[in-house]
Amino acid sequence: MKDLTEISYDWITNIDALKFDDKSVLIIGAGEMAKQYSLALSKMNIKNVTIISKSQKKYSEFSNKFKFQILDGGFEKQLPSVSKKDLVIVATPTPLLIPATKLAIECGQITILVEKPGSLYHKELSSLIKKIKTQRVRIAYNRLLYPSFQKLKSLVEEDGRISSCRFNFTEWIHRIPLERYQKDEYERWGISNSLHVISMAIELIGMPQKISTYQYGKLDWHQAGSIFVGSGISEKNIPFSYHADWGGGGRWEVEVITKKNIYRLVPLEDLYVCTVGSVNWEKIPLKIAYPDVKAGIAEEIAVMLSDDIEDKIEMVSIDKAVEFNNLAERIFGYDSN
Repeated sequence: MKDLTEISYDWITNIDALKFDDKSVLIIGAGEMAKQYSLALSKMNIKNVTIISKSQKKYSEFSNKFKFQILDGGFEKQLPSVSKKDLVIVATPTPLLIPATKLAIECGQITILVEKPGSLYHKELSSLIKKIKTQRVRIAYNRLLYPSFQKLKSLVEEDGRISSCRFNFTEWIHRIPLERYQKDEYERWGISNSLHVISMAIELIGMPQKISTYQYGKLDWHQAGSIFVGSGISEKNIPFSYHADWGGGGRWEVEVITKKNIYRLVPLEDLYVCTVGSVNWEKIPLKIAYPDVKAGIAEEIAVMLSDDIEDKIEMVSIDKAVEFNNLAERIFGYDSN
């Protein structure tokens, strides 16, 4: 009998065989991530899509590329008049994610996917919990739906247990567009961006029960530090360590060791294995339902639109997102207030 992790991998890699053409979706926002979601929806043959845009310029960009209904003027103006949808995707700029989600709930929407990280501040995320009654609200950590990640979860389950873990969340600071976002997104870049790879490691080993964190150096736009190292023991009694030097090279990486194998996600979309006692890394072949869509996006949509599948493929709840933010505040030395 297949275990749940193997079932999860099989399911997300065959979502192209599922029927979603009778579903309705609302996207709040018209930026780059909204375009990624729109591409995924079009590939999934979902035509009943409404997009709320704030600017006329974004309206034109979408109307020229996708045959979806476009409403301009912003979510405050348009949300109250939008009928109940099977799924609402909140893809606004980060400062508007929580306000837009709260208004969507007040307007009767019940299944809502909020772009990661939901908020830069755990207290603001926590305020959303008070608004949720029967609604299903999840944070879109799309990397947790990568086929590579789901396959890794299946393989370590077969091996028995992860014995240790290390991960790297280096940032290519020379590639970061410093004029695109608001000041606090750069000041808390570990939550804005690096938290995505940290969340993958934590989903594999569990939240830390003990952790030591160190920050060194600083950047003009990130005073909390530029080098981050630390280690600890997870709630599953798995020792782990991490290292990130934002002034160096390399790339995001998660590595776990079992009694049989060493597995490595690097780049995160790919999975490699090295048998214990060997030095040879072999790439594990993966099946991808929509290879021309940003990884994890169609998979998230499919989970949110499917009944009961979240029993097997867990999405990130608001409570879990708060835990992620709290952990990032410790790793990066951010003010928790």
